[in-house]
Amino acid sequence: MVSWEIIHKAMEFIAEEMGVALKKSSMSPNIRERMDHSCAIMDPMGNLVTQAEHIPVHLGSFRIGVRNLLDYMNKEGLNIEEGDVIVLNDPYISGTHLNDVMMVSPIYCSDKLVGYAVNKAHHVDVGGPVPGSINPNATTLYEEGLIIPPTYLMEKGKLNRDVLDLILSNFKSPYTSIGDLNAQIAANRLGILRVSQLIDKYGLESVRRGWEESITYSRDLSTKEIEKWPKGTYSAMDYLEGIDGNLIKIKVNIAISENKIIADFNGADPQLPQPLNAVYGVTFSATTFVIRSLIGKEIPTNEGFYSLIEVRASEGLLVNPIKPAPVSGGNVETTQRIADTVFKSLSNVLPDKVPAAGSGTMMNVMLGGYYKGSYWAHYETIGGGTGGRPNKDGVSGVHVNMTNTLNTPIEIAEKDYPLLFTAYHIRYGSGGDGKHKGGDGIVRAFKILAETKLSILGDRFKVPPWGLFGGKSGSIAKVTIKRKEGKIEEISGKFTTTLYEGDEVIIETPGGGGFGSK
Repeated sequence: MVSWEIIHKAMEFIAEEMGVALKKSSMSPNIRERMDHSCAIMDPMGNLVTQAEHIPVHLGSFRIGVRNLLDYMNKEGLNIEEGDVIVLNDPYISGTHLNDVMMVSPIYCSDKLVGYAVNKAHHVDVGGPVPGSINPNATTLYEEGLIIPPTYLMEKGKLNRDVLDLILSNFKSPYTSIGDLNAQIAANRLGILRVSQLIDKYGLESVRRGWEESITYSRDLSTKEIEKWPKGTYSAMDYLEGIDGNLIKIKVNIAISENKIIADFNGADPQLPQPLNAVYGVTFSATTFVIRSLIGKEIPTNEGFYSLIEVRASEGLLVNPIKPAPVSGGNVETTQRIADTVFKSLSNVLPDKVPAAGSGTMMNVMLGGYYKGSYWAHYETIGGGTGGRPNKDGVSGVHVNMTNTLNTPIEIAEKDYPLLFTAYHIRYGSGGDGKHKGGDGIVRAFKILAETKLSILGDRFKVPPWGLFGGKSGSIAKVTIKRKEGKIEEISGKFTTTLYEGDEVIIETPGGGGFGSK
């Protein structure tokens, strides 16, 4: 009889290999270069068997998204048969935002459903009024792009051309979009192939038993670690900066017991007609990311771990909105603040584990327009500094917490788009002072070579990343536009504007907070 550990390790590598295939097959720099995608294998009940070490905000949402999808299919009386590929991006089902296109493919063995190969990939543009689709001025979901409910992109191995044409007719960069969609299909096919090969080698029952043992192992190890944490309820608040300049409250109470952690967000502000609402999948992802980070051990991150965490948030809150509230920024900005708030709540009970606040923003930059006869759209996020840690300084110039992407190489961006980069370096001195200093942010600047629409959705422009135990706050974010004629504009963190040839944009991201008094 094969050891369950062999099955467990093989499954981890299957998910990782799916991610490699997706990256290498994609067309857009956002996936091909920045690796803004994630892959997983689920069992027939929607339990997460294995996930690759990809994007935190995607990974925690798979458990929510696949279960929502299965519920939807059951209610509609629909089946997912061998050779089918379901595509969707409706955030209120998939669990993130419209840009994250999700694909689900069933895995069958001798006509028996074994599980699902699943991936999400952030498409640069999914329609809507602004390039990149993340619309700072959206008041409803309908202003953030094309909403795709669960739809058969492939049926029994045959491409549904009408569905593909509908998608490509609404995404503003169809050439790259079709490449990315094909890459997602290919990644799931590879996952199915590898699971099938594993079953052929060891038998279906051995593979199923391996999955069950892996989940039990994760649950047991996670429970043992949580049992070491002081029991009680711990609270914290932090704030987002609204489109109108008002501060938006996120509050959490974390209750730690012997074998469960409950995160209660019912003190958060109500949902808003702004794109900062975070669907439940995002709130779950951010909460579980923090707890998984603080456990820190070599523990499989699967259903065993996730089953120990309960997230409570009433419908109608910023962290669990009701459709059609806009949510594009919830996935990229509110998710960061949720993570900050959960970290903060646990800082006094786990002072030897929790760092000061990191940069706290993905600093989303969306650009696009017409150039040389065709439409282009570009999306990237810009890193910052991590918070000072209990035993060392923070890290400078990296993506923090809920993102895990790479940067877009300047050479690639300049080759593909009408941009000329004028600066890309560490924002020295932006990390908060302390016994252990916060990491420094980034300065990234570029000139425009043709008329372009620019949108930025960022945060920490007013409320700086907090320090811990006497450490100082990190520097706030800053965006400056230097117009060709000499006018200088200091811009808030959430806006859309038109740029003209010769205009320069300078983006300065926050540093992390400091840890401890000097």
